[in-house]
Amino acid sequence: VAWLADAQREGRATGTPGNDSAAAYIARRFGTLGLVPLTVDTARAKCRVAVPPSECRTFLQRFVARGVELMHAGRPEGVRSQNVIALIPGSDPALRGQYLVIGAHYDHLGRSTAGAMDPEARDAMRNGADDNASGTAAVLELARRLAAVAPRRSVILAAFTGEELGLLGSQYFVDHSPVALDSIVAMLNFDMVGRLRNDRLIVYGTGTAAELPAVLAAANTAPALAINSVADGFGPSDQSSFSVRGIPVLHFFTDLHDQYHRATDVVALIDAPGEARVVTLAERVAREIADRPLRLSPIRIAPRAIAAAGTQGPAVYLGSIPDMGSSDAPGLKLSGVRAGSPADKGGLMAGDIIVAFGERTVTDLYSYTDALYTHRPGDTLQVTFLRAGVRRTTSVTLGTRGQ
Repeated sequence: VAWLADAQREGRATGTPGNDSAAAYIARRFGTLGLVPLTVDTARAKCRVAVPPSECRTFLQRFVARGVELMHAGRPEGVRSQNVIALIPGSDPALRGQYLVIGAHYDHLGRSTAGAMDPEARDAMRNGADDNASGTAAVLELARRLAAVAPRRSVILAAFTGEELGLLGSQYFVDHSPVALDSIVAMLNFDMVGRLRNDRLIVYGTGTAAELPAVLAAANTAPALAINSVADGFGPSDQSSFSVRGIPVLHFFTDLHDQYHRATDVVALIDAPGEARVVTLAERVAREIADRPLRLSPIRIAPRAIAAAGTQGPAVYLGSIPDMGSSDAPGLKLSGVRAGSPADKGGLMAGDIIVAFGERTVTDLYSYTDALYTHRPGDTLQVTFLRAGVRRTTSVTLGTRGQ
């Protein structure tokens, strides 16, 4: 975590030398562990043949990252970047043609204020110790452990770039997978797993395969973690790129905090023993999935429509930051609001629970986004929320995302 979040990496923003340096570091680590490169380096002419020689194999899956955030930043042509992927061959000849993917994104914001929670800090370096050097470190440690005693099925280790720009790296991986997608039995994702508090771990995707709740429960041995299980596999991290393809997923997450997407997300605040507990739990889960005689039984959970029919879509903007781990009561609990946003100007703050947006009742993240996207930028409406159990109402004027 310390190496990835060091100032020399300058926040690992996609398309920067710091991001490339981080990718090279991860690739070196995969090589040291004796993992197998999966990608063919087609940049070299001698590798562009039907059966490329072994020296053409590389850990770097290079591509041009393109997305909406880059367009907003004046880079419609995209930026060159790379995923880092490696293989641990399975020990069972009958099962090694099936794969478990273990992944995390290694990019962060760098000096960009796009997506930053502290835009007032301007071009301050945002090094992303928890988001997501912690998840990358978890993948590297799982690679070390699993390589020592290979499971029956093969394991693909993946460090994705471009997550902060819209899951670009993981989307490229599933679109250009080095193995057949239908041979991938599950994907485990790690995003912000370095700040365990009160033994509380959030795990998304437990409803994406019939066996996953039991697998997770059996892996949670003493001293057990307090796991908040969320059935849905969709969300703002790389497991969504796999879940939308019908692949069972589990997403491990120790929750948002006040340093999220700020320059204050530093190594000194990482709880290394806590992250080690998350990794140990995840190793048990990984081995059970990779060693079980039968594949998991996927349950297709359709992604909820974020925008209702005929709505304005994601251009409309409030600036609220949902508490992704909160599911105790109806409504949308906020972990914060973006400075200067319509939510901030309307007086909303961390801990508030939105229960109505205009004329629509809000029961969760999906009903909130459905309500939000029925409006246009410039609309003024009433937001009803609970603060310390007291029902309140405020007026907000919606803005435009990116302004």
